[in-house]
Amino acid sequence: MRIALYQPDIPQNTGTIVRLAACLAVPVDIIEPAGFPWDLAKLRRAGFQADRGPGRLVLLTTRAERSPYDFAFASTDILLLGRESAGVPDDVHESCDARLRIPMVAEARSLNVAVSAALVLGESLRQCGGFP
Repeated sequence: MRIALYQPDIPQNTGTIVRLAACLAVPVDIIEPAGFPWDLAKLRRAGFQADRGPGRLVLLTTRAERSPYDFAFASTDILLLGRESAGVPDDVHESCDARLRIPMVAEARSLNVAVSAALVLGESLRQCGGFP
């Protein structure tokens, strides 16, 4: 299991997700450019699609119908989260192997990206038996 952040906008959310991933022993990929200065070169990733390796790319998006709670995760999945301000471009959206939306009340627009990452990562690790 991996987390990939597509051009994140908000450093606090990125920091929260990196900490979440570190606590659960999950690698994080940052797909640049980020909307803020980024100085952890070892976490930078370029050409993510070309060298992402095996596993399905699973996008968390408000533009999906399928719930992560009705999805069978695999330990090789990559959970992709888009920019806080704009999600991912249509070509990235279409290139994903699966698209999931966290169920919530109809009036709600979306959850914070770090909260979304925690919910779906928790479910995926639960299904795959991957908690440390």
